[in-house]
Amino acid sequence: MSPGDEHDGYGGSGQTRTRLPEGNTGDVHGGTRRPARGSRSLLTGAGVVVLLVAAIAFANRGGGDPAGSSPSSGTPGKAGATAPTGTRPVTGTNGTVPTGFAHDEQGAQSAAANYATALGSTDMYQKGPREALIRAVYAPEVVDARVADLGKGYGDKALLGRMGLQPDGTAPQGLTFVARTIPVGTKVESYSQERATVSVWHSYLFGLAGEESRNPVSEAWYTKTYELLWTAGDWKIVDVSQKDGPVPVGRDQRASSAQDMADAVEQFGGFTYAR
Repeated sequence: MSPGDEHDGYGGSGQTRTRLPEGNTGDVHGGTRRPARGSRSLLTGAGVVVLLVAAIAFANRGGGDPAGSSPSSGTPGKAGATAPTGTRPVTGTNGTVPTGFAHDEQGAQSAAANYATALGSTDMYQKGPREALIRAVYAPEVVDARVADLGKGYGDKALLGRMGLQPDGTAPQGLTFVARTIPVGTKVESYSQERATVSVWHSYLFGLAGEESRNPVSEAWYTKTYELLWTAGDWKIVDVSQKDGPVPVGRDQRASSAQDMADAVEQFGGFTYAR
């Protein structure tokens, strides 16, 4: 699990479709060879990952199933096309979290992808935003327990200090805190009218961008599996598990400067993910 994960770490199958805002596209080709990173920075980053895994993994493992039996297993299918379906899958927001997902497999995939993005954000490290976010995405049957358990992990001041953050979960002056989940695709593991199990394959950016950072922004890859419940007219999380990968081979590109990374995070907004 990487720092920033809200859990162990977040039938037919399909890939998420991204609604892209207009903007410039970047160079997709490789650049010059990146310089080797100092061993101290690498060890520091690895240590942060291990620390947060220990603090949060247990907290986000829910207890038993509070809402009945598991959904029946779906039949695995081929990856679905990313063409528009004609059905608007998201109808509103709860704070910064999309809500109003369709009551079908596509809606469950949309919910899982957007919840992964929300729960992998910097808001999880600040008490007020964290509680609001958790209450927006978890099912009523488990939400109070998740608020308490995740608060212990993300609110641990000693842990935040080792990550380079201030006691309130924000970045020190002159640094930019980066915690961003980028879904690549989703897969329906099983589905029924009341319950769905959806896996989200994603990359994750985490670290502090800035010249004085001891925990530079790095990338990791995970697959999170969400147990979702249809309740009060929307899909909500009951439980989450995570595993590493699949991890692609890294491109031979030169790492960007700390300032370029900070500027990119501040200037490029996130997406609403939908089937």
